[in-house]
Amino acid sequence: MAVMTRTLGRSGIEVSGLGMGCWAIGGPWAEGSQPLGWGAVDDDESVRAVRRALDLGVTLFDTADTYGAGHSERVLGRALAGRRDEAVIATKWGYTFDEATRQATGEDASPAYLRRAVTASLRRLDTDRIDLYQLHLADLPLPRAEALIGTLEDLVAEGLIRSYGWSTDRPDRAAAFAHDAAGATAVQHALSVLRDAPEMLGVCEKHDLASVNRGPLAMGLLTGKYAATSTLPRDDVRGLAPGWLEWFRGGRPAPEWLRRVAAVRGALTADGRTLAQGALGWIWARSGRTIPIPGCRTVAQVEENAAALNRGPLAPDQFAEVERQLAALRAAARRDADHPRWPAPKLPATHP
Repeated sequence: MAVMTRTLGRSGIEVSGLGMGCWAIGGPWAEGSQPLGWGAVDDDESVRAVRRALDLGVTLFDTADTYGAGHSERVLGRALAGRRDEAVIATKWGYTFDEATRQATGEDASPAYLRRAVTASLRRLDTDRIDLYQLHLADLPLPRAEALIGTLEDLVAEGLIRSYGWSTDRPDRAAAFAHDAAGATAVQHALSVLRDAPEMLGVCEKHDLASVNRGPLAMGLLTGKYAATSTLPRDDVRGLAPGWLEWFRGGRPAPEWLRRVAAVRGALTADGRTLAQGALGWIWARSGRTIPIPGCRTVAQVEENAAALNRGPLAPDQFAEVERQLAALRAAARRDADHPRWPAPKLPATHP
């Protein structure tokens, strides 16, 4: 069966409808004592997972220079050795870090740092070009973001990047940036069946941008493997969750989100999909511009997610039933007793 594909916005680059998020394969890193990774990883298994994704038709791999303080890019580069032309690489810049100590150290939005960052990412990825280069500073004031457009256009002209975008949940900034930047082709933003983003999807439609979706499985809640009694280790960002991470509290899944997962499980799995596959199918049914990038660090995770590609979007009647369930959930979530920053969480000062 042919793998579903999508176009990466204005760039015309064709990618698989599903990408692989590479945050977790970066392994441990932190900001002070606050873990920002997903715990220890097996680099060899990560390499196998990336290569298995390619075998199954997944072509988009999304990482960031700061994931694992450069380690995610190095592992991805190793995995793609000899197969670079089969892949579309998306990475990000803006946060600073110390590779030796694996510590996040701040941020830098200057054009000069942009030049240094792209050079460093190309080296770690062992490639001569980056297909989608994304500004990682979600809350950067628009004038400072616009000041980077000239350098980004120069990098396109030099062949070091093919296109660029912004990782932000602010529709007004994404729209203004897309209006002013000829080479802008994508916006990476939060989207899942539990957290819709109608304004951002509208921006993508209006400005011909790809909608690259982080958190499509709610950091694991939409895999169905977590229960109220589940406990995440303290070296996992979910185990010692910072304030911006809404899905988990005190190292456990937040009960209000588990209730919502339970409420939509039946509708998402009605046609025989797994819960994760149903959640991905909802995103594809939501918009023809969406490209979810669930994180993976094992071959088994890649295989389950990639199987969703062959099933494609939810059927219209199944999508409508999920929406019916969600309407009731969203109404309930607005009550003060059950209001975990819905419908929009507080945006973080620092966000992986």
